[in-house]
Amino acid sequence: MKTSFKRSHPVTTAFGRWVGAFGFNPLAFLTACRGLPRYVRDYKRLRRELKGLWAMSPSQPCMGNWFGQAGAASGHYFHQDFYVARRIHERKPIKHVDVGSRIDGFVAHVASFRILEVFDIRPLAGRLPNVVFRQADFSRLQTVPRDYCDSLSCLHAVEHFGLGRYGDAIDGDGWKKGILCLSATLQTGGILYLSTPIGRQRVEFNGQRVFSPRTIVSCAEACGLELESFSYVDDSGDFHEGNDLSAVDLASGLHLEYGCGIFEFRKRGATGHPPAGSELEASSEK
Repeated sequence: MKTSFKRSHPVTTAFGRWVGAFGFNPLAFLTACRGLPRYVRDYKRLRRELKGLWAMSPSQPCMGNWFGQAGAASGHYFHQDFYVARRIHERKPIKHVDVGSRIDGFVAHVASFRILEVFDIRPLAGRLPNVVFRQADFSRLQTVPRDYCDSLSCLHAVEHFGLGRYGDAIDGDGWKKGILCLSATLQTGGILYLSTPIGRQRVEFNGQRVFSPRTIVSCAEACGLELESFSYVDDSGDFHEGNDLSAVDLASGLHLEYGCGIFEFRKRGATGHPPAGSELEASSEK
């Protein structure tokens, strides 16, 4: 069980990801080897105690739970899902829309207390109470609704736009177009909850981008959004709520390697997206 988000050396991390992509988890393998003697010992003991009263076979080995904790109250998804759902509950918007966040995490949190609409580039099988699902590509301006809602979330998603991971087209500016589309969907005065990995700026193809906070704030401002609040999850998985971003923090990414920035933007009244005919808007229409 992962209890820390602090990353190891880039070479070993990359190796782990590559072998994991082919279905092998070195950490799970080592944990299972460590737990195997106890598993065998416990199996024999319980079999003796049951004395044939129950059918029993070694058909579902679980050898890692001995070394974990009761749960994982840390990390990017735990904190962002809990925090943003709480903020939406407190603000009680008229219409909340989500773009690309986890269905079995944040979306389920919000659906437990209100109706929301969910947009994703991929289809969704099955139905969830309080969730209205719509399929759309939020890197193409012509496919998204304009001035549609007063509350909008996009958690741990925009970093994937344009990397092809989820069937979208390869596009180096995919994340910029995504922020533009989010702004266009939001009504004037509305709130955007946006979370992304933050730290040393880079592309980890084809999994994700990691952003400097300055990059996100600058792009959002160009799209008519103003930063109201910033919180983050650090490399150890701990949450820091409501922090002021200094110029140094914006440039350095708070000296994180792989944190999670949770930005709360409000849409300004002047313009929700770059002027018609601008380079970014023109490219997002393609």
